[in-house]
Amino acid sequence: MTEARDPAGPHARRVPGTPCWVSLMAHGLDATEEFYGELFGWEFRPGPQQLGPYVRALLDGREVAGMGHLPPDSRLPVAWTPYFASVDVDRTADTVRLRGGTVAVGPLDAAEAGRMAIAADPSGAVFGIWQGSAYFGTAISGVPGTPVWNELVTYDTEGVGKFYKSVFGYEEEPVASAGFDYLTLRLDGRPVAGLHGVGQALPRDRGPYWQTYFEVADIGATLRQVSGLGGRVLRPAHDSPHGRVATVADPEGAEFSVVQDPR
Repeated sequence: MTEARDPAGPHARRVPGTPCWVSLMAHGLDATEEFYGELFGWEFRPGPQQLGPYVRALLDGREVAGMGHLPPDSRLPVAWTPYFASVDVDRTADTVRLRGGTVAVGPLDAAEAGRMAIAADPSGAVFGIWQGSAYFGTAISGVPGTPVWNELVTYDTEGVGKFYKSVFGYEEEPVASAGFDYLTLRLDGRPVAGLHGVGQALPRDRGPYWQTYFEVADIGATLRQVSGLGGRVLRPAHDSPHGRVATVADPEGAEFSVVQDPR
């Protein structure tokens, strides 16, 4: 996982390809705000209105993530979606199409904040593209309640790795472990995201997907709180090279992971 603890801030442009934002589309926005507000201590502000019913989650007054209302007829899943920085979202969207991906939403303007699109890689995993104007992304990291890592869970990393490398210019670093299919994506030598190939272990009813990890102070307390708030623990806490990790789902089924940093 990334070792970077301090983001560039909301008014500094991210290196293209850097994960810069995460957003959740849900059916019941009020109940979703209540769940994550209790779990992570987030507060919420509305907007931008061009995205429909949408709120920004804040921690200590600084933006952390976004949440929007998912129309009943939408084909998008109830899921957390990472956004990757771009200096020209229209050009990046064209590259996505040329490399075998699809663009489901946009590109479109999000008021004065910037310009965005929602796309999918050739395997169907959904991700966002963000071209910041007045706002460039998550304004705080390295503390509980903030996103710390994004990882693509997919069939295998070889083909889809070429897609992300051609779209965002990543360097790839395979994990040298027998029977473990994992690529770390790097920009300027810095790890920014991961691709995890799980083969046939991928759920048939879901397909490949991006998973967001959020930092927590006490993973045991967090899992108890998830259950108490109506969510589910999908994979209990276990040790990893990056700390104690668990996978959970909110009351609508949006899956995410939580990690307690060992430092």
